[in-house]
Amino acid sequence: MAGSDQEGADQSTLDEETSSTSDGQQLESAREDAAGDASQNHESTEETAQRSIRDMLDDEGEASVFVNRDLVEPGTIIDEERIVGRDDQLESVVSFLKPTLQGNRPPNMLLYGPAGTGKSLIIGAVTQQIIELCQSKGERFGVVDINCQPINTLDQAVYELVQTVAQDVGTEVGVPETGVSTKRKYRRLYELINEHYDSVIFILDEIDLLVGRRENDEPAYSKLLYQLSRASNTNEIEGRVSVAALTNDPKFMEDIDGRAESSFNPRDVYFPDYDANQLREILENRRDAFRQNALEDDVIPLVAAFAAQSHGDARKAIDLFRGAGDLADERGDEVVTEDHVRESQEEIDKDRSLKLVEGLTTQKKISLYATAAVAYHSSRTGSSVPSPVGFKVYQWVTNEIDADQMTRETYVKYVKELSTYGLISTSRKSRGRGGGMTGPVDSPP
Repeated sequence: MAGSDQEGADQSTLDEETSSTSDGQQLESAREDAAGDASQNHESTEETAQRSIRDMLDDEGEASVFVNRDLVEPGTIIDEERIVGRDDQLESVVSFLKPTLQGNRPPNMLLYGPAGTGKSLIIGAVTQQIIELCQSKGERFGVVDINCQPINTLDQAVYELVQTVAQDVGTEVGVPETGVSTKRKYRRLYELINEHYDSVIFILDEIDLLVGRRENDEPAYSKLLYQLSRASNTNEIEGRVSVAALTNDPKFMEDIDGRAESSFNPRDVYFPDYDANQLREILENRRDAFRQNALEDDVIPLVAAFAAQSHGDARKAIDLFRGAGDLADERGDEVVTEDHVRESQEEIDKDRSLKLVEGLTTQKKISLYATAAVAYHSSRTGSSVPSPVGFKVYQWVTNEIDADQMTRETYVKYVKELSTYGLISTSRKSRGRGGGMTGPVDSPP
């Protein structure tokens, strides 16, 4: 009986061991199968991902609504046949610059008018033709074009001019950005121009925004205009020199130094807003940026209508035109519709403030923050911010973060600039000595 029990126990133990071994083998086999499946799935996933990326790229290339997207890029210099509603301005600029081709010095120019009205377009188109005509005669005509909006100081502006010339002629800048005087940078600028150009035009876009650190109430743009406009008379530049200042606000000339005003002494060219019909024609002239039959009939009229609401800004019209096409491409649609235009406009409205703030210089961000902070915490109706109060907060912020501190005049200038972007609404009220500008903030981004 005991033996039988022992045999039963041994058999039970053997069965358990056999079962355990079998289970272990099954488990190990299952693990191996799972690992193999995972490896195969991983490889399959990688292949699928690769195919998907390639397919997406191929589809985008084949299905794009564009055939020449450059035509709806803001920086593209277009053929003169595509220029709309600027006959008088074109004729004036041609007339002023024509003496260059006759071996004479052209006058300085002030091109002014609202944003997106063709100032850069016209001066760019004319100077491009002069470059080609001069080349055909073996002469070297230089175009030194900078945008002053992101530049904070006179020293930075001069360095930017040096960089622009060096890049154009394919040589080394030859002077460090920091550690040397502004005078040394001027000398390098003149050296490069004398070595590579027979005549030159300086195009200073958004000149009124180059305020800098004011000394004796003279803004940086005044000093720059003075130096460049007299460089030929002082023989620092040996060839013929012209300066074209572009601005949305011609009142900046009220703050220019008397010597600079006399030396610059520009010929004025005014650029008014485009009307709805002109905006429509501008877009029609860029229709061939898109494939044939890729635009619904109502797309161009709708884009023109939206742009007309933005004070006739052609740049915004072209941006919206391009944005609607981009949206169609993103969705794989073969035709641009009104819905694409409306949704693109909504995205532009939503993102504009954030993008504008992201693109501001540190000093302008601080100015915006100071003004918005005062408005936010103010108990005044309409969140009116007297400039002295905003400037006090600006000073506190710059001290806290150990940033450079500009003058009150510079702070006010920056706030005025921010108002042109729609980030701040400013008005001028008489508040007695030291009063000045106030700035209701629509909604801090």
